[in-house]
Amino acid sequence: MKLYNGDCLEVMKELPDNSIDLIVTSPPYDDLRNYGNTLNWNFEIFKNIAIEIFNITKNGGVVIWIVGDKTVNGSETGTSFKQALYFKEIGFNLHDTMIYQKKDYKPLTHNRYEQEFEYIFCFSKGKPKTFNPIKVKTKNSGKTVKNASYYKTNNDETTIVKEYKVKDTKIKGNIFLYSVGRNKNIKHPAMFPEDLAKDMITSWSNENDTVLDPFMGSATTGIAALDLKRNFIGIEIVEEYYKIAKERIDEKLY
Repeated sequence: MKLYNGDCLEVMKELPDNSIDLIVTSPPYDDLRNYGNTLNWNFEIFKNIAIEIFNITKNGGVVIWIVGDKTVNGSETGTSFKQALYFKEIGFNLHDTMIYQKKDYKPLTHNRYEQEFEYIFCFSKGKPKTFNPIKVKTKNSGKTVKNASYYKTNNDETTIVKEYKVKDTKIKGNIFLYSVGRNKNIKHPAMFPEDLAKDMITSWSNENDTVLDPFMGSATTGIAALDLKRNFIGIEIVEEYYKIAKERIDEKLY
């Protein structure tokens, strides 16, 4: 367990290359918040951070990047897509694009549909070494299905499966629904749900793996990592948030 109060770019330079199994983090969304007037964030800074993330991630390691976009003059910035493409450019695979859907999103007054989701980009350094999929019950468990259309071949023909038995469970879809809302006892403006962190940590790492959050905030990822018996490294530049994170982690440990 290591917590750092500092600039994640500088701290990550001090971490050993190929030492992190999983990163679960939510970086600044453009300049939607100033984080105590400490935010120094643009695409060039992001690129430097992305390169350091690549360096410290193990082969087979995964980065979970939870991000949204600001709307400027009626147009979304598309920064999230630019970041995803840059991660690919420096050597990561875009292994999965998942959706974090907000159950209790706040309605806004504008001429578009309500914004109720953020992206969960899953980048891998090579093939992911770990995948512990979350399973859900199937609707027709145990049912025998005959002559079912299954998939199309390269020449666009549908393959017919003569008979198969429906399994009890299947891997869930890549849309994750969570209740949202700030914890009034924790003074941080942009907390994501602890269940989200737990689902990602469970899926993409094993016990005793090392999980990093370079934008630690109030230590949501850290609390989830401790509950799931992972090692945790957290970096937070804002002293106020670092103190909150450290207090929460200390309470958990002691």
